[in-house]
Amino acid sequence: MKTLPKSKRAPGRQGKQDPRRYDRFRLINGNHDFQKAVPGGYVEYSVRLRKGGKLAYFNYDLAKEMGLIAGDHPQKMNRKLAQTVLDTFGIQIINEYDVFHQTLIPKKHIKPHKYMATRYLQLQHPDKTGRTSGDGRSIWNGQISYRGTTWDVSSCGTGATCLSPATAIEKKFFKTGDPFASYGCGYADLEDGISAALLSEIFHRNGIATERTLAMIEYPKGNAINVRAGTNLLRPSHLFRYLKQGDLEGLRAAVDYYIDRQVLNGDWPRQSSRKKGYEYLAEYMANQFAQTTATFESDYLFVWLDWDGDNILMDGGIIDYGSVRQFGLYHHEYRFDDTDRWSTTIPEQKLKARYIVQTFIQMSDFLVRGQKKPIQHFTRHTLLKVFDQEFEHHLCRHLLYKIGFKDSHREYLFTEHQDLMKKFKGVFSYFEKAKSKRGVYKVADGLTWDAIYCMRDILRALPPHLSETDAIMTPDVFMGTMASSYANKRDRTLDETKIRKIREFQKLYRALVHQAAKHFKKTERQMLLELGMRASIINQYDRITGESIIWVTEKILRERKRLSFDKLQAVLRDFILYQKMRPDPDKKKEIKNRKSVAQRRSQRVMNRIVGLVREHRESL
Repeated sequence: MKTLPKSKRAPGRQGKQDPRRYDRFRLINGNHDFQKAVPGGYVEYSVRLRKGGKLAYFNYDLAKEMGLIAGDHPQKMNRKLAQTVLDTFGIQIINEYDVFHQTLIPKKHIKPHKYMATRYLQLQHPDKTGRTSGDGRSIWNGQISYRGTTWDVSSCGTGATCLSPATAIEKKFFKTGDPFASYGCGYADLEDGISAALLSEIFHRNGIATERTLAMIEYPKGNAINVRAGTNLLRPSHLFRYLKQGDLEGLRAAVDYYIDRQVLNGDWPRQSSRKKGYEYLAEYMANQFAQTTATFESDYLFVWLDWDGDNILMDGGIIDYGSVRQFGLYHHEYRFDDTDRWSTTIPEQKLKARYIVQTFIQMSDFLVRGQKKPIQHFTRHTLLKVFDQEFEHHLCRHLLYKIGFKDSHREYLFTEHQDLMKKFKGVFSYFEKAKSKRGVYKVADGLTWDAIYCMRDILRALPPHLSETDAIMTPDVFMGTMASSYANKRDRTLDETKIRKIREFQKLYRALVHQAAKHFKKTERQMLLELGMRASIINQYDRITGESIIWVTEKILRERKRLSFDKLQAVLRDFILYQKMRPDPDKKKEIKNRKSVAQRRSQRVMNRIVGLVREHRESL
């Protein structure tokens, strides 16, 4: 990839230089409302310009949403925009090590405002109350408002802060870039950044809440600064630190700030009093985390939730993509080995989310009553029952979505035919949760026990089969359709139980189709044709997985030297669009329209990375 160098020539540039101004980038200058609202919630750092960077990625669509570039700005880079991005985000903190060793830094390279590294609770730290933990290699660049929405902007890879686990464990400050400091060098990785940029934008386009990558700046030796944005980048752990410490004043300041931002952005209704706002906070979290965790489980998303609320945003949005994966099958026994501890499995994420909700209930009660009760006091709270119920309800609704039913169909079936839906969900889970006879075994980063059936394949194949033949699949055909590459001969063997379950699956599936068709005055064949079209997109054959994103990223890094900056961005945009699995007839049409003679090389790269996704579509 011809990234944007120090020279005056911009890669992929055609015609005259874009005359637009990019003044709004100057508003992202370190200043943030959190600094005034929560004085003890961060550590301030002066920052300096970091030279030698080249622009490696820029999210034009996100920049337009944030008002950083004009809505009609072409998806092409120019020298002025590239330099503006480098000047705004190509920075490094002047940390405690620099101050103690009196590192010489020219004054002209030091930015006028200070930037914050926020404090929050983290399991990796010896202190489990958030006194020493937080942004270990990140800072918040600031905030920017546009069309009634305020965005937070943060950067990973800007230097080693005093909140890193390394400082807490070894009780000393580290020089940024120290190669021997585990969890403490302060730099980010370009390869991880590209993976995160792709996954986060794919998830966003598929309706999953997440932080998004705005830009990436590449530095020598594979280092990078990865710039992220979101309408509210606070995590539960930002608030939990005050709760664990029993600091009511600090907690109230942080929660009030969060509520005010949510109301300002139009994401929450305005409450009549602060007390009502605190009560609504707990209610919101019970419903939001139930729905979010159910989506994770249904879509096979491994996010590694835990009680500290560190690996998730307040709205359940995904962050920290180093430990995030999307599995091809329901590999629900997989655990990541993090040296000193094992991760949760996908189904255990519900238990962690439930405990996070219980902590929010404790927090709400503390804010309302002014006295902190033990967490065990809320074990049987009504909102936990709300969480349990909403989790199960959302699992059912999401399964109906994967089958291909529209919103109105899902609402009708879930409301009027819950028993039928639950019976189908039961037999669906029987196959979805089936595991290989091989048992548990080690993988490169942990342990797993393979799932063996690809339920997306059967949901995609069943509607056209039923509409064309008007007969159910035979057990042999059904097994051949859903059996994955992980299923050995024993796993594929049809015994009496499997045959009965296969027939039950199809009987219940057809009953759902019948009820929906009858209510909405359609023939069953019309309903099946509609389900088939939607299910073919929702359950796309070549769906990204955690393993395939690694191979895709490696391929992109190899190919980028042969592509201009603009052509590489086109490949990334096409790939992200191709992975959009929400029914949208314009998706593939947009990709097809991009196949011009000038883009033949980038199209070949696109074909190769899609091939990698297909090769690893069932993996972890």
